[in-house]
Amino acid sequence: MSGPPVVHVVDDDASFRAAVARLVRAGGWEAVEDGSTGDFLLHRPPDRPGCVLLDLQMPGGPSGLDLQEALSGLGIALPVVFVTGHADVPSSVQAMKAGAVDYLTKPVEREALFDALRRAFARDARSRGERAEADALRDRFDTLSAREREVLRRVAEGKLNKQVAGEMRIAERTVKLHRATALRKLGARSAAELGRLAERLR
Repeated sequence: MSGPPVVHVVDDDASFRAAVARLVRAGGWEAVEDGSTGDFLLHRPPDRPGCVLLDLQMPGGPSGLDLQEALSGLGIALPVVFVTGHADVPSSVQAMKAGAVDYLTKPVEREALFDALRRAFARDARSRGERAEADALRDRFDTLSAREREVLRRVAEGKLNKQVAGEMRIAERTVKLHRATALRKLGARSAAELGRLAERLR
């Protein structure tokens, strides 16, 4: 994915939204403006690195907290930075418990905003890396035969080759062969690593 991270500025205050978007662009990033949570969802963002800079309260529609709660269910994994002119302890606690990167109050200082955005971009990059690794692991797992998967499951449970052979009613040398093939296909070097990979696949 090329290009700078995208900051989705979601705020019903048009003048504030435009001012923040100018700041974001001055920082070298892209900015996309939406005047409500509904507009944001209508213009569902493409899967590009970035974050959502989200107003807490938006009259006439779902709140920022509502959108934060809905994002994961919609398959949108962008980190959220809240910004509000109506800060209070309960909403800040709710936002941070739900995984917000930061909770800023209006008017937003440039350095505080940029610091929050950088942390959001870093979190997004880590998350994308983890998802890419998990996808690659699933792709490798899909190359296993049904018998190799059965052996893998039992090895991951800590069973010895002899025990696996007895349960599956096959020769121990066959278990060793399937185990070695599964290790090679998954890029694992030991049974312990195989167990960790199997746990991640769950």
